Amino acid sequence: MNHKRLWIAASIIAFVIFISFMLSVPHTKDIEEKTLSKKSAQITPTVVVHDLFKKGVHTITGTVEVPNQCTSITAGASLQSTASSTGNIVVAISTTADSGVCLELPAHPTFQTSITAPANIPILVTVDGGDATTNAP
Repeated sequence: MNHKRLWIAASIIAFVIFISFMLSVPHTKDIEEKTLSKKSAQITPTVVVHDLFKKGVHTITGTVEVPNQCTSITAGASLQSTASSTGNIVVAISTTADSGVCLELPAHPTFQTSITAPANIPILVTVDGGDATTNAP
């Protein structure tokens, strides 16, 4: 009968420990919600742009901040004209995230693109279809 009490006490203690453990461990759905809220609050990227105009051709170079070194970028320029103004040069930058293992430190890759356009025309920059803040050196 002494062994029976010992087994009952051990079972109660094990049950209390198991329940305490289940209540103290964070659940996967709780962590996922926090991660999603961080991704939804995206910051407008800052792009440093330098324009060199020579013989009717704009050579636009610059850097953009990306989340890590494994992210690659491509850039293209197009001329956007409107009836009321001379138009703008739109530099469209697109990023491609690599699925490899990367250290999550921001990187600043460079880009270069060229376009034939008139002198002194404004340059607008988009990153992945969204607006970007530009800084000229």
